[in-house]
Amino acid sequence: MPESSSPSRFAYRAFISYSHRDKVWADWLHKSLETYRVPSRLVGRETAAGTIPRRLHPVFRDREELASATDLGRKVNEALAQSQNLIVICSPASATSRWVNEEVLAYKRMGRAEHIFCLIVDGEPDATDMPGRKAEECFCSALRFQLDANGYPGARVEPIAADARPGKDGKANAKLKLIAGMLDVGFDALKQRELQRRNRRLAAIAAMALVVMAVTIVLAVFALISRHQAVIAQAAAERRQKQAEDLVGFMLGDLNDKLAQVSRLDIMQAVDDKAMAYFESLPATDVSDTALEQRAKALEKIGAVRLDQGRLPLALESFQAAAGLARRLANAAPKDVSRQLAYARLLAYMGTTDFYRGWLDNALHYYESAQIPIQRASLVAPDSLEVKYQLATIDNNIGRVLEAHGLLDKAEAQYRDSLELYRHLVAAKPSNVEWTNLLGFAHNNLGKLELIRGELAAAIGEYAAQDLIESRLSTNDPKNNDQREATTIAHATLGRTLALAGDIETGMHYLQQAVDFSSQLVAVDPHNTSFQEDLALYSTQLARVKRLSGALPSAQALSAHAVAIFAAMTRQDSGNSGWQREYAEALVEQAAESFDAKETAVAQAQAQTALKILKALFAAQPDDRDTLLDTARAQLLLAAASGDAQGTTSLRKDALKAMQGVKAGGNDPRLLALQVEALLALDQRTAAQPLIGQLQKSGYRDPALIDVLQHEGIAYPPNPDFQAKLLAARKPETSPAEAAR
Repeated sequence: MPESSSPSRFAYRAFISYSHRDKVWADWLHKSLETYRVPSRLVGRETAAGTIPRRLHPVFRDREELASATDLGRKVNEALAQSQNLIVICSPASATSRWVNEEVLAYKRMGRAEHIFCLIVDGEPDATDMPGRKAEECFCSALRFQLDANGYPGARVEPIAADARPGKDGKANAKLKLIAGMLDVGFDALKQRELQRRNRRLAAIAAMALVVMAVTIVLAVFALISRHQAVIAQAAAERRQKQAEDLVGFMLGDLNDKLAQVSRLDIMQAVDDKAMAYFESLPATDVSDTALEQRAKALEKIGAVRLDQGRLPLALESFQAAAGLARRLANAAPKDVSRQLAYARLLAYMGTTDFYRGWLDNALHYYESAQIPIQRASLVAPDSLEVKYQLATIDNNIGRVLEAHGLLDKAEAQYRDSLELYRHLVAAKPSNVEWTNLLGFAHNNLGKLELIRGELAAAIGEYAAQDLIESRLSTNDPKNNDQREATTIAHATLGRTLALAGDIETGMHYLQQAVDFSSQLVAVDPHNTSFQEDLALYSTQLARVKRLSGALPSAQALSAHAVAIFAAMTRQDSGNSGWQREYAEALVEQAAESFDAKETAVAQAQAQTALKILKALFAAQPDDRDTLLDTARAQLLLAAASGDAQGTTSLRKDALKAMQGVKAGGNDPRLLALQVEALLALDQRTAAQPLIGQLQKSGYRDPALIDVLQHEGIAYPPNPDFQAKLLAARKPETSPAEAAR
């Protein structure tokens, strides 16, 4: 049963719950409610809501009332308990606000669901159920579901809502609907009273108009004299605003691009903050479409900096705020190509942010949503290179999600579409460094799939194509740190794959260069988490090759550095699933080094720590190839370091079962090599033989596999046919433009 609503029990008539991005609406509603005078004929009447008061104050606003509170959670719950009603300002911003959702849940758990009222100010109710429109949802989850007996969301429910949007109730009627609901009186009773007040005001205004008319005639004479001077002043003001907008445009464009090339995130952040301060200083009447576009661009830049800094929740917040502005501008001008592409770019940014957090379905939703404005732009400008660039980027991003889900054939289709588009772009405009760079990464994507399929020579060929493109770009622009990072990634990818093919010396050379380049980039910008991640990851991969080559002390130094970096990064953002997996990978390598150094107990502890991280990631993304491989390595290493025979067997069988259960990419030589290791350790030599033959045919000669086979006395000669394939695959192109053809 709901609690009694006797007003004597409550300190507040209402509690307003809202996202900080809807502060303007909250200010208006708070003032409207507290200054509203209830019609005299209704005051004192008894309703289900209690005795109707003359005024509706006080109304609680958490952002204002709690500005100096030290225990916000307790204060909010106290205020909710002391509020007769809860009013939720509904918009896409509040629908994704954790705090709004928690406040609604808390109020419902007090048994007061019937006293929750909604004010829709933006977005669309129940857009979550509409394909491709999830981002427009204005009701938070707690509003859309009633609570079950345990206080958790259960069946769907339709919230009681007033709609302040243009074309709906409008602000005035929406306010009256809220008040009618709070007082439990008919809307018409308040509406008629409001009309009477309006008529009296109009009569008073008409009388005043006669007086004003007379005064106006006198003033008009003086106005004519000063009008010319006002026109001149207005023109000067417009000129100054245009100059300010041009300066801000430079700050957000050319200046930001130059700072990005030298990786000065700190200065970029300061520039973007200055731009936002300018926008916030503008009067509401001066916010032109140009200013709105620049504001969205500034928020986008701020989000991009936060993304590079690894501050994913804050990055998403900036992108969402920018997308709200960009969506409004895009919808207002459906044939404006630049506005459609700006909105699509922000949706893609939000998808990438969620991808880094491991939220694959969310990421895919944003990427697919971005295709809509891109297609809209394509209808207007089918030959636009910018449109094709956006299409290529979205194809690539969707491919990454599909790959993480283990849908390799579908991922390949996306990657090949992306590659062809980038080839077209580079052929049309060879001077565009960004497009050429992305062509290199398109080769990288296909290289990953070739490796997973067991085509090691083809994978190395794709990686070599990327390395050639990125190295030439770095040579042409040695001061561009973004490009230097791309070259670092290409070196590392090619180097570790060459090591898998048995070319240890060349592989180690490329990996050492990757570590050296990463160290230099971190020295330039120590706060850039992308550079830190590169340094830690490639140090881990170089450490593995060094350990397997017998250079254990050098490997241990590299791993210790990598583990320290990843530990600090995951403390900064525990929600970044990519960092978590790479941290576990570094711990597994460190455990292998401890095992080789005969420090069995230390190795066991390190492997257990890694496995704890990996099990959680594997449960969330069982089709992610890197997570599967790292989990299997951790299990097999822990089995080798464990003294418990039964536990050892169980670990190896668990690893084998997971590897044999993959739904695609079963020919991945890394996967086959780990299966061979598990089978031989379980004395299943016969079952291992076909896999060994398959590995030998593929040209796989990772030192770890060679060591296992030598220990078992199994011959494993090099494959001369593979070497011929490898030479053909690594045939160098003469230029990035040729690579595009």
